[in-house]
Amino acid sequence: MRKCPYCNVKIAGDLTKCPLCQSKLSGTGEAPCYPKFEAQKKRSLFYKIQLFLAWGLLIAGIGVDFMVGLRLPGYPNLHWSLLLAVWLMGIEFGIMRQFKPGTGSAGKVTMLVLITIAMWCVTAYYLGFMKITIDLVVPAALAATIIANFVLAMIDKNGNTMSYLLSGLFMGVVPSVIIFFVWAKMPLAWAVCLMVSVILFAGAVIFRGRDVAEELRRRFHM
Repeated sequence: MRKCPYCNVKIAGDLTKCPLCQSKLSGTGEAPCYPKFEAQKKRSLFYKIQLFLAWGLLIAGIGVDFMVGLRLPGYPNLHWSLLLAVWLMGIEFGIMRQFKPGTGSAGKVTMLVLITIAMWCVTAYYLGFMKITIDLVVPAALAATIIANFVLAMIDKNGNTMSYLLSGLFMGVVPSVIIFFVWAKMPLAWAVCLMVSVILFAGAVIFRGRDVAEELRRRFHM
């Protein structure tokens, strides 16, 4: 067993440095106390590789955009490298969420869709197709997310996805109502999204009513 000469504590396992003061341990090491997580090392390596590629792509894009002056056809005044930076940051944040411990499949799907919607809206604003994005792309993406969360909630036995299914009710209802009152009408895609959210909420109450009630009591402390 190894020992720290400064903290005067014995350290089991195969550590070479004291976990308290980071000083070099004396003595002979033993068998590791905890198993090595090879899968975690592979995920870490994958993340480092893709992060390196993302930074390389971003730096190359900024250089070509600002130094060489290469522009997108039809957009002579648009610095497309800034949009590239937005997408890369969004992708990196999404990847971080995928690797975050304790995050269920419903949470990962919901966060990934919301990040993609945000990046798409920024891109649509600068490239000039914001109307079709608001009228069609956003409600379609939200409806697909609500459907995916409903399926995950139906097959989940631990009750970890019900909160995302219930949040889908707000994702479908709140924006649809706001758009209706602001525009005095509701586009077809938003109407479909609203109906999907309400129908699937009713389905959750019918098929998993006890889980829905428990989730509401837990969230609102009732």
